[in-house]
Amino acid sequence: MAVQTPQRADGEKIRALVVDDEASITQLIAMALRYEGWDVETAETGQEALDKIRSFAPDVAVFDIMLPDFDGMQLLSRVRGSGEMFPVLFLTALDSVEDRVNGLTAGGDDYVVKPFSLEELIARLRGLVRRSQLALAQQPDPVLRVGDLTLNEDSYEVARANRPITVTNTEFELLRYLMRNPNRVLSKAQILDRVWAYDFTGKSTVVELYVSYLRKKIDSGFEPMLHTVRGAGYMLKPAG
Repeated sequence: MAVQTPQRADGEKIRALVVDDEASITQLIAMALRYEGWDVETAETGQEALDKIRSFAPDVAVFDIMLPDFDGMQLLSRVRGSGEMFPVLFLTALDSVEDRVNGLTAGGDDYVVKPFSLEELIARLRGLVRRSQLALAQQPDPVLRVGDLTLNEDSYEVARANRPITVTNTEFELLRYLMRNPNRVLSKAQILDRVWAYDFTGKSTVVELYVSYLRKKIDSGFEPMLHTVRGAGYMLKPAG
């Protein structure tokens, strides 16, 4: 059954940037995405990728970890440092838990190991785009509020007690899910299904990791709102 290709809010094609120093891989991924109706640009080095990001403004990107000038994690650090928050999927031949955690810690949103299934890669990119480009025009008020914590679903701004909080794309999606279900215990399985939407290797670890990141950002200097319910999951509730 054909899968409907996601589109930008303005109706234009989704823009994907594929960065890998192996031309055969970039060509393979680009060809598959273009066949499905995506607008695709490729780059073979980190510097070329930075130039393409400025000129192409991608909605999603695939970064190889090993690049000839600087690695994919350094590339992502520069991208995030410039204020770009589009989701990034890391592509690498490395297959250790440490490498996976490092990629996610660097601000990546997903991780695929070579050799990879092209169908799985495209499905994961669709999931990243669907979460980051979720249309919310039907909602009159894009701001979610739980206590003194606010999240704007249109501008992707988060604040607590009017103090801005910077979050990654995945942290934003996790917080949005928690804020849409205040005072409700959400299990790790529920969070994985709604935030990651697939069976992630080491799934319990990645949920714990991102909850810890989020807790440090929204609870630092305040009375805690994000609580661990031992043996059951996590719950967000107003302080006090």
